[in-house]
Amino acid sequence: MKRLLPLVLLLAIGFTLAAAVPLPAEGPENAAEQSAKAWLALVDAGKYGESWSSAAEAFKEGVSQAQWQGALEKVRAPLGKVVSRKLKGAKFTREIPGAPAGEYVVIQYDTDFEKKSGAVETITPMKDKDGAWRVSGYYIK
Repeated sequence: MKRLLPLVLLLAIGFTLAAAVPLPAEGPENAAEQSAKAWLALVDAGKYGESWSSAAEAFKEGVSQAQWQGALEKVRAPLGKVVSRKLKGAKFTREIPGAPAGEYVVIQYDTDFEKKSGAVETITPMKDKDGAWRVSGYYIK
């Protein structure tokens, strides 16, 4: 659980995008955003266990599947279905406070849920050891 805090909660302590950044056709932001969309589809469908399975290795080392499912059932499920989700911006970085050095893309979406409008979802895919982009952090504000 200690490793989860830097990966998931670091976004809650002020790491935000300076401005909306359009995604380039190629590059890490685009690849990471495609990974984030696929991962969010699992979460949106209530497939919390599958979202854990497809997350970054560092994420899975920090939180068990049962802990992750329980957290999403407490926080995400009560919000209801996604009504709209619009990309706010994406930013590539090699450093995130409290997380190991690596390649990350911090992505933010303006999201309206059935039971909460005006939310901001922050998803942080990282490049895993095998070169694939996988989600290492998720935060809803």
